[in-house]
Amino acid sequence: MGIFDGLIGNATEADIKVVEKYLERIVAEGETIERAFQILRDLIVFTNKRLILIDKQGVTGKRVEYHSVPYRSITHFSVQTAGTFDLEAELLIWIAGGDEPIAKQFRKDDSIFDVQRALAAYIL
Repeated sequence: MGIFDGLIGNATEADIKVVEKYLERIVAEGETIERAFQILRDLIVFTNKRLILIDKQGVTGKRVEYHSVPYRSITHFSVQTAGTFDLEAELLIWIAGGDEPIAKQFRKDDSIFDVQRALAAYIL
């Protein structure tokens, strides 16, 4: 079920060992990956020090944006659930000094709440 969920845009918990290997050049010394969620090709990674949002771009996904956000910089966040005719839910994260939130799209299911719960645990 996990692979199918990832293909249709639901957040699925990613294998930490695979994510550690993928991010070995990104994580700092003493930083550990604790949880990760995959949405299609993108990843939301929770380390012991920061949130890393990974956005694979283009047809091949070779171009990758690694958006690093220290937890102390997150001022607030919200979840917008999908409505009856709306197919997507959205997680919005506001960063200190920024006007617009970072937005992550989710399919119409409850997986957005798993990510929100993890975010709350690291922020609060």
